[in-house]
Amino acid sequence: MGKNGGVGLKSKMELQTQGIKYAGSKKRLIPQILSLAKETGAQSVWDGFSGTTRVSQAFAQAGYRTISSDLSVWSEVFAQCWLLNRQEPGTYAELIAHLNGIPPRDGWFTEHYGGDPEICSDSPNVLKKPFQRKNTQKADGIREEIDRLGLDPVTRAVALTSLILALDRVDSTLGHFSSYLRQWSPRSFRDLKLEIPHLWVNSQKNEVHRGEIFSLTSKIHADLAYFDPPYGSNNEKMPPSRVRYSAYYHFWTTLILNDRPALFGKAARRKDTSDLRSASVFEEFRRDPQTGRFLAVEAIRKLLAETYSPWILLSYSSGGRATAEELMDAIHSVGKLRQFLKLDYRRNVMAEMKWTHEWLRENDEKNQEFLFLIEKKS
Repeated sequence: MGKNGGVGLKSKMELQTQGIKYAGSKKRLIPQILSLAKETGAQSVWDGFSGTTRVSQAFAQAGYRTISSDLSVWSEVFAQCWLLNRQEPGTYAELIAHLNGIPPRDGWFTEHYGGDPEICSDSPNVLKKPFQRKNTQKADGIREEIDRLGLDPVTRAVALTSLILALDRVDSTLGHFSSYLRQWSPRSFRDLKLEIPHLWVNSQKNEVHRGEIFSLTSKIHADLAYFDPPYGSNNEKMPPSRVRYSAYYHFWTTLILNDRPALFGKAARRKDTSDLRSASVFEEFRRDPQTGRFLAVEAIRKLLAETYSPWILLSYSSGGRATAEELMDAIHSVGKLRQFLKLDYRRNVMAEMKWTHEWLRENDEKNQEFLFLIEKKS
C-alpha cells in the first residue's frame, strides 16, 4: 500500500453519522480525521475508544474495514447497529412501527427516571428527573417488548439504538446523566417516537469488540489505529473525572442491560459507577512514584508501544492530563510524528478547569484539539 493509495472516500456531503449528546464527541473532527487517514494508504482502521461510534461510522461509510471497540456496552450496541448491518434500512420499518405501537406501562424506568411535568422541580424536596413520565412509560413497554421478540443480535442492536436515539431527543439533561435540569427542557414535552437509524449496507467485514483497551492491543491488527482516550483533568487539585463516561452515561448502560441495578444518589446512578469502581487509568491524576510521570501519560505511552498498527492517529485535548512535552516524548519513543493538526474550539460547557500552560501559550481561554499522525518504528 503506497501513500495516498487507500480506499476511495465518499464526499463530505455523503457522510452522515448519528449519535447521542456526548461530552467527548469528535463529530466536528471527522473531516480532518479522514483526511489524515487517507495519507497513510490504510485499508483497515481500529477505532479503539469508539464511544458513540461517530468516527467508526465515518470510517465504515468511507470504505475502510472498520474495527470498533469500547468498554461501554451501549457503545458496543451502537457499533453492532451501524457497522454490522447488512440489510437495507427499510427492512426494519415493520419492527420500528411495531415498537412504536406498544402501549405505555409503569415499569422500572418510570419508577426511577420518570417525572411529572406539572410538578415544579425548584423545590429542594423534589428530585429532578431526566425524562417526563409519559416517555419513560413508553420506553418501559418498548424495552420489555424488545427482549420478548428474541431478535437476532444486529436487529436487536438496531432496535435498542433506535430507542436510545429517541430518548436522547426528549431528555431533560445537560447532555449526561449525573445531574438533570431544574426546569423541564422544551424537547422533553415531545412524545417518544422511534425512527430507523441512519443505516447503510456494509460490504466490509467490520468487527465489534467490547473490552478494556490493553486486553485488545495484542488481538487487533489494522493498518491504522485511531485513539481518542478519555482525558481527565489537568488541574492538580482535581481527582480523576471518573464520572465523565461510565457514570455520565449510566442510564444507557442500564437501558441496554435491563438489569435493574442498585442505584444511589440524586441522579439515581448505578452503584457500579461509583467513584472507586469506574475510574480510568487515562484519567488518573496521580504520578508514578518511580518515573515521576503522570499515570495517565504512562498509559498513553504503553498504548502507543503495544499497538501493532504501523500507523496511529492520536486525538488529544489541551484539557487533558498530559502536557505537550510529555505527549511528544511518548510519541517519539515509538515512532515519528508525520502530521500534526491543531484545532481551536469553544470550551465545552462541562469543562471548567484551567488548561495546562504548556499547551496554550497565546490564549489560555482556548480549548484546543490535537491530532497526531504517528508512523511507528518498523
